[in-house]
Amino acid sequence: MAKLVLLSAGLTGRSHELNVDKTTIGRVEDNTFQIAEASVSSHHCEIFLRGSDVVVKDLNSTNGTFINGEKVGESVLKPGQVLRLGQIEMRLEDAAMPAAPALAHASAPAAPAAPRAPSAPPPGPGKKPESTLIVQRGVSLNELEQGPRAGGFDTASKAFSKKTNKVNKWFLIGGIVVFALILLVLLYAFSQVNKAH
Repeated sequence: MAKLVLLSAGLTGRSHELNVDKTTIGRVEDNTFQIAEASVSSHHCEIFLRGSDVVVKDLNSTNGTFINGEKVGESVLKPGQVLRLGQIEMRLEDAAMPAAPALAHASAPAAPAAPRAPSAPPPGPGKKPESTLIVQRGVSLNELEQGPRAGGFDTASKAFSKKTNKVNKWFLIGGIVVFALILLVLLYAFSQVNKAH
């Protein structure tokens, strides 16, 4: 049975087995797999089985759903690949395949597969399993030479500027005019009352 294993610090080792029904992942309690972390949307994505494939579908999340660093709307997640929701990373593991080592960063290019060494036996009772620490890396020289990434800020065409809201300005002017009219009507009514006495 396939399962998702969390890799992010503070959640390392926590996992969720995927069953035949769809699995919803998100920050709130009504999800099948709840991850209470601010960068995860309340209903971030859903995972379902389509034949032998594990399919991930983003549910219009705020911070996006990524597989090995690429943003996806709906895509197949393969064993060993890293799924990132906001700042939370997890890896799909299949019981039929040995666990892959954690990736240092999901957006790093995939290296060719090397022959695997035999895996170590699971820890015995009372032994604490090893934890994996995910370290975020900076920008490499090659990435800088390639220029800005697609989907990022394009500072050449979009300069930072103060937003103006014309609706608020007109609403304020309209409020002042209405207040002035009410004041004039009250003054006129008051003067008429004084003339009558």
